[in-house]
Amino acid sequence: QVRLVESGGGLVQPGGSRRLSCAASGFTFSTYAMSWYRRAPGMERELVASIFSTGGITSYADSVKGRFTISRDNAKNTVYLQMNSLKLEDTAVYYCNAFGYWGQGTQVTVSS
Repeated sequence: QVRLVESGGGLVQPGGSRRLSCAASGFTFSTYAMSWYRRAPGMERELVASIFSTGGITSYADSVKGRFTISRDNAKNTVYLQMNSLKLEDTAVYYCNAFGYWGQGTQVTVSS
């Protein structure tokens, strides 16, 4: 069955960096686009970034453009989200998504 397992969350200071990983299994990873979403407290889930199957095309929410980078390693069935220059408002649970399937999420807290 499809399984997505996020990791890499934690507490980080404003201006800091963090890299999230999402390990996928149960489907042919290299043929699917992958996305990262996030849900901040009291907010709707928000699309953060997406990457096409070959990794050549990416897209980002305006709120993270220039600070976050999505990438993938098809040999490892893993998608990453490199987050730099983190802000307080980046605090959220971050979820990996593949064609409607969701991981359990990983909490990122930006706080001084």
